[in-house]
Amino acid sequence: MSDWPAEVHATLREERVQLVGYVPDAGHQRLIDLARADPAMRAVVLSTEEEGVGLAAGAWLGGARCALLMQSSGVGNCINALGMVRECRFPLLMLVTMRGEVGEFNPWQVPMGQATPAVLAAMGVAVQHAASEDEVVPAVSAAARLAFGSYAAVAVLVSQRVIGIKSFQEQAAQ
Repeated sequence: MSDWPAEVHATLREERVQLVGYVPDAGHQRLIDLARADPAMRAVVLSTEEEGVGLAAGAWLGGARCALLMQSSGVGNCINALGMVRECRFPLLMLVTMRGEVGEFNPWQVPMGQATPAVLAAMGVAVQHAASEDEVVPAVSAAARLAFGSYAAVAVLVSQRVIGIKSFQEQAAQ
């Protein structure tokens, strides 16, 4: 198995991302830990994912680059805020760990997980998929170049197959 979170962290550094907004998420935990430990990055915990859109806008206005980490269920929280990205044309790089895919244990995760690609596309977000570990880093690299090079919103959807499938037993133990 590759250490795709470490490789994504290195990619974010190469793309000069200085700010990483996140809502705590097991699928992103290693990447969050790497960002928090990196003196060249500031990791900002968010109360809700939509705050991350404002964080990215403020970062860009201040001359910094931002990446937003979230779970697919958080995409629904960002819908109105994504309209600001479209109108103001600032870069937004989102890394979305998917839930509600094959093997999901929590039925509440299924509706937004299934709707995430279409919802993002409807809001003008370019959507890229990473269905395997080998696809994550190239997708993030391409998404960062597109977002920061064209002032666009771009999301990389990291498949549940990549982050692993939780079970009720694992969830209860946490």
